[in-house]
Amino acid sequence: MSSFNSLSVQQLRQAANLKEQIAGLEKQLSQLLGSPATTIAAPKPAAVKAPKKGGMSAAGKARIVAAQKARWAKIKAAQPAGKAVVAKAAPVVKKKFTMSAAAKAKISAAAKARWAKVKAAKK
Repeated sequence: MSSFNSLSVQQLRQAANLKEQIAGLEKQLSQLLGSPATTIAAPKPAAVKAPKKGGMSAAGKARIVAAQKARWAKIKAAQPAGKAVVAKAAPVVKKKFTMSAAAKAKISAAAKARWAKVKAAKK
């Protein structure tokens, strides 16, 4: 499409007439179909973001902050005066259990007896 500066007056009139005819035809089409016609040259409206739902008011935040401060004050009041910082407890070391030879032999004999029973049932 050439620019409007290079068109003659006659060509500009013809273009304006064609544009009017297109607009009239679109209007007739929309009346016929019962829906508004979309024009090609019409710019689409920018997408509008939906308002953010929920949220919290300043008063709600203030109530939560006050409740949290009250909880911490209660915890600190329950601690002894000298122990403001909670000391870490020593990690609990699990005791390793060693099995005696007699216990191992007893478990082994029981397992052998179970397998012997299973094998005998298959025959």
